[in-house]
Amino acid sequence: MALTDLPLEQLRTFRPEVAEPADFDDFWRRTLDEARATASAPEIRAADTPITELIVEDLTFSGFGGEPIRAWVTRPRREGRLPAVVEFIGYGGGRGLPGEHLRWASAGYVHVLMDTRGQGASWGSGGGTPDPHGSDGAAPGVMTRGIASPETYYYRRLFTDGVRAVDTAKELPFVDPSRIAVAGVSQGGGISLAVAALHPDAIAVMPDVPFLCHFRRSVELTPQNPFREIERYLAVHRDRVDEVFHTLSYFDGVNFARRIRVPALFSVALMDDVVLPSSVFAAYNHLATTDAEIEVYPFNGHEAGQTYQWVKQVRWLAAR
Repeated sequence: MALTDLPLEQLRTFRPEVAEPADFDDFWRRTLDEARATASAPEIRAADTPITELIVEDLTFSGFGGEPIRAWVTRPRREGRLPAVVEFIGYGGGRGLPGEHLRWASAGYVHVLMDTRGQGASWGSGGGTPDPHGSDGAAPGVMTRGIASPETYYYRRLFTDGVRAVDTAKELPFVDPSRIAVAGVSQGGGISLAVAALHPDAIAVMPDVPFLCHFRRSVELTPQNPFREIERYLAVHRDRVDEVFHTLSYFDGVNFARRIRVPALFSVALMDDVVLPSSVFAAYNHLATTDAEIEVYPFNGHEAGQTYQWVKQVRWLAAR
């Protein structure tokens, strides 16, 4: 494996101009208002698991369009309201089995792991949330599903689900609503950027090798999927280039980063050929917060820091 992008000294100052639609804020305000207007009360029940030293629960809440979204809630057996981490999942994965993800709860947090609608069949132990929306012709995967318009694009639904996950976490009687952080790896990191920008009560964001940033550069230069799904789509739909990148501008992590004013801890891997380092730095260098750090893994690919990064996240978050 080799370095996949610019030298680190150039990456640290890489702050490209990225197209931002004039109605970006209005689009997302309207989207979230509509989702909240159709929401019903969440349901939570004990999960079927042999784990006894932590509490594991099965949560269903209303996401985009009031549609049911699943999540695992894992927490310590402790009285009182606890800080929470709402986590989002990488591309193609689902929430898995109850009790599969114990680290945050073992560190004293309520852990809300949101399932990813319409995914969960590419790796891991599966998911349980369908995406009931159809699409016109799309490349395999979800990157081009509904891409003809920001109104129909898949990530409008998924980012809205993420904001609603934080809404729901705030309502849980064992969560301290003033101490909710968001996190995720790859696609999950991209979702966490959107949620941190869109939800005023997320108090910290921890995107690990975040996906879905600087779409134009990523589509043109990334050698691996999932960005190549968009490349393949445009190779067929030659007349839709401007239309597609206009849609993607509503979902670009750089545009969300411009609106993030809470503490942020990023990671990036310099041999990553799935999420180019320059796309991560493009978002990081546009953050509106002054409390930001980025952990660089110079000899890793998309796996990046894994447990090394999680240990850093726990210590970083505890200090805040």
